[in-house]
Amino acid sequence: MRHTSAPTQRYSALPGDPSGTELQEISGRAVPIGEEEDDDDVQSAEEDALDGETIVSEGDAPGDPFLPFQDMHYDSNPILTFRALLVGCLCGALVNASNIYLGLKAGWTTSANIFGSIVGFAVLRAWTKYTHDDSFGPHENNIVQTAATAAGGLSNVFVSAIPALYQLELLSVPATDFFRIVTLTAIGGYFGLLSVAPLRNFFLVQVARELNLIFPSSSATAITIRSMHQAASGASMARQKLAALLYAFIFAVFLRVTSQYAIGILWDWHPFTWLVSSGILVDWAMSMESWGWFIELTPAFIGSGMLVGINVAVSFTAGSVMAWGIIGPYLVSHGMAFGEPASTDSKWSKLMSYSSLSKDFATASHPSPRYWLLWPGVICMAAVALAELACQWRVFWIIARDSTRAIICKIASLRQRNHRYTPLNVEKDESDSSSSNTIKVWMWLPGLIAIISIACPILKFQFGMRVTESLLALLLAFVLSLMAIQATGATDTTPLSVLSKVSQVTLSSTTQDQTIQNSQRLNLLGGALTNIGASQACDLMGDFRVGYLLGTSPRLQYATQLIGTLFATFFAPSIFLMFATAYPCILSTENNPSNDNNNTTTAIANTCEFASPSIAAWRAVAVAATEPILPVPRSSLIFSLIMSVIGVLMVIIRHNVWVGKWELMRAYHPNIMILAMAFTLPAPQYGIAMLIGALIAAAWKWKAPVGFEAFGYAVAAGFMAGEGIGGTINAMLSVVGFGGERLGTRVGCPAGRC
Repeated sequence: MRHTSAPTQRYSALPGDPSGTELQEISGRAVPIGEEEDDDDVQSAEEDALDGETIVSEGDAPGDPFLPFQDMHYDSNPILTFRALLVGCLCGALVNASNIYLGLKAGWTTSANIFGSIVGFAVLRAWTKYTHDDSFGPHENNIVQTAATAAGGLSNVFVSAIPALYQLELLSVPATDFFRIVTLTAIGGYFGLLSVAPLRNFFLVQVARELNLIFPSSSATAITIRSMHQAASGASMARQKLAALLYAFIFAVFLRVTSQYAIGILWDWHPFTWLVSSGILVDWAMSMESWGWFIELTPAFIGSGMLVGINVAVSFTAGSVMAWGIIGPYLVSHGMAFGEPASTDSKWSKLMSYSSLSKDFATASHPSPRYWLLWPGVICMAAVALAELACQWRVFWIIARDSTRAIICKIASLRQRNHRYTPLNVEKDESDSSSSNTIKVWMWLPGLIAIISIACPILKFQFGMRVTESLLALLLAFVLSLMAIQATGATDTTPLSVLSKVSQVTLSSTTQDQTIQNSQRLNLLGGALTNIGASQACDLMGDFRVGYLLGTSPRLQYATQLIGTLFATFFAPSIFLMFATAYPCILSTENNPSNDNNNTTTAIANTCEFASPSIAAWRAVAVAATEPILPVPRSSLIFSLIMSVIGVLMVIIRHNVWVGKWELMRAYHPNIMILAMAFTLPAPQYGIAMLIGALIAAAWKWKAPVGFEAFGYAVAAGFMAGEGIGGTINAMLSVVGFGGERLGTRVGCPAGRC
């Protein structure tokens, strides 16, 4: 699951193994970073690695997470097929649309890897059965999953940097800017792919063992594909998984579409509004309602809770309680933050809004609670993410060491070409047998040079970026992509948002001679390039990891990623354009219904369905980094510093104290990153929904562990994708005039607003 205002989490869902032990064995056999193998061992692992046509010897350790699966063999059938690309891109399209909806709602997005692998298996197995073609195997299944991941990508920037550009009035309107946005997306996406493609062996073979780069979610996806194809009942089990996924998907779509017409009954439950209507504890209930405490029957976040488990769900809920149940009310009661009436209806005169980010409530002297709390959340997330990276300091040393070795070897090989002999003491590299499947220089370098050459004039012409600024933005995108890949491989978490903000702040320091508007534009565009590039780079390396374990040709995976990215380059901006047309509020900061709210219709019209926490965070950083006077309350900065220090200490404790016999304590260690994220999201209902999902999953695991391992993750994936698609359908209905805001009822909603 990705969260765009926090790191990207890639959960290790394992629906393919009913026992639930296979992934535990792989993860459990990982070599701790402190017990590093010597260079000879690493080279041996590289030579034995299954890459394309290479078959792993029987002597390899069966549970070694850094070696490919021993029982996967060369598939002579074509695997890069039209049907694989078609099914993969369709799966990716569903996830892409779902991600934009979920990202606008709460800053979360999810990968298409598990979804694509399960649906791809079921659909193509049925396809081959119908056509009497027995050529479908795990490698073609891997191509489907790769296409789905690529086609489902690039959505992150459309729930963060791009809307922030519109909120700051740095672009015109999405319909007019469509091809400008497509161009920016293509530059970032293809730069990310082309720049890291040659680093496949570096991350997956050369330093994987030393840095413990297991890529848990990618490993889980590979195990899922292998188990479905190897099991005698694989087809039957896959059909059952698909049925569970489809039932959950259809239910979520139906609930999301129908609930818009009775949102206060079918979607949002407001128990404190019920108390107000009954005249019971009116003042207290009105206060709780003002701070957003209600229950939302959101399948997506219930499904998310089923995936993330109790620790993350409790951390997120605890952050919501701290921010919107304790700190926020304290700030208002002591005159440190301010709200505004949410309605002019006399019955609801005490109902307040504390989530405004308009210009009147986004200053150091007159902040809203949301603006005040935004900074501790953003700064603490950045501090924790950087602390996590610092704990993985070996990656910087190893990159420098191996880069130096590679340069020396290259110079030596060039010098040897001047001689007419071959040294007798040089043994032939066993990996040469698979050289026909490796990523060659001609496959990425010309394209990379072309992208850089095209990017500079295009960014200058379309966005006013200087050539030096464009080159700096691309350089930052590459360097930060390496950090993102390392974090993903080691921790299954990708700090996209935090790394993008590093790019934002760095670029802002180079624009002191420009106007504030130009500085903000460069700030957000540079961050967007980093976001897009790092996202695609991590997706590519994750897919390479799946293919490495299964023995899929990396060349064909690479080609699939290029095709899927082309699809996403046009599809993701199109979905964003549809949402921006249906919900113009996501492009504006003036979304509070207190202005001239004399009736319910006006309240509905002025209330935005999307909290858009990532957009708020990106915009706030852009403004703070470019304003001559920091527009942040001093008390908020002090609290941010304290919270960040605590967060860093918690990271140090987790890495250095909870080790050895105390390692079990990590399961109870609070996730500070997720806790801080709740400070940026004025919507406690999402934490409640995630906690409900986590409790459901825990009860299911306890009562029927085999059933949960078989179907739990498929149900969760169906819930998340279904609500996202339902939200997309709602957007289309709103565009044509049949949305719930026009035809629905607001019974059960406080002051007619839900």
